[in-house]
Amino acid sequence: MVNLPLAHDLLWGMTPAHLTADAPQWAVEVLAAGQPVVVRRALSEEGLIAVGVRGVLREQRLAASMPVDSIARRVSPEALCHVDSPRDLPVMQALQQLRPLLDGCGWVWGVSGSVGFELASGFAAMHGASDLDLILRTPQMIRRDQARELVALFDQTACRVDMQLQTPFGAVALREWASGSARVLLKNAHQAALVVDPWNPQEQAA
Repeated sequence: MVNLPLAHDLLWGMTPAHLTADAPQWAVEVLAAGQPVVVRRALSEEGLIAVGVRGVLREQRLAASMPVDSIARRVSPEALCHVDSPRDLPVMQALQQLRPLLDGCGWVWGVSGSVGFELASGFAAMHGASDLDLILRTPQMIRRDQARELVALFDQTACRVDMQLQTPFGAVALREWASGSARVLLKNAHQAALVVDPWNPQEQAA
């Protein structure tokens, strides 16, 4: 693959043989069933990509590594924006409500979390109390007042909506950036650090 996968991308091609010997049985079973894994924001050795294996239960999450040359298929969160589900759940109602707004905002956005997993794979992951997890590609800064406007719109939907802003230096939670906090948590493959400006993390508070 020319471009390495990004955090939140879903990858197919990992098999039980790629797991360590002490991996839990549920992880063996989901990979044997052909389920995808999700790219984690973490460093990996040459030729490997950090991924997460997802089980049926919320606590069934396993950090693992997948050989890059075993990737058979890749689906990004933004490829799932207009995928629908026959399941009439609050998360799908919220997604349908927010699509026109997000399509019109001029930014590239995508669906991640349990909703993205089910829309991409067909394996059941959503339930009645699921959150809707979104990402927004933000190469340029989003002002805090714009972030607050988005949060206000999200809070009018049928379920909780969480969005990560993907800056060139890592990810920051929209709700945190919309808050009055002087510093916000910026996560990337190297670390999680409190910064003043996620688009210019070297900048320090006066």
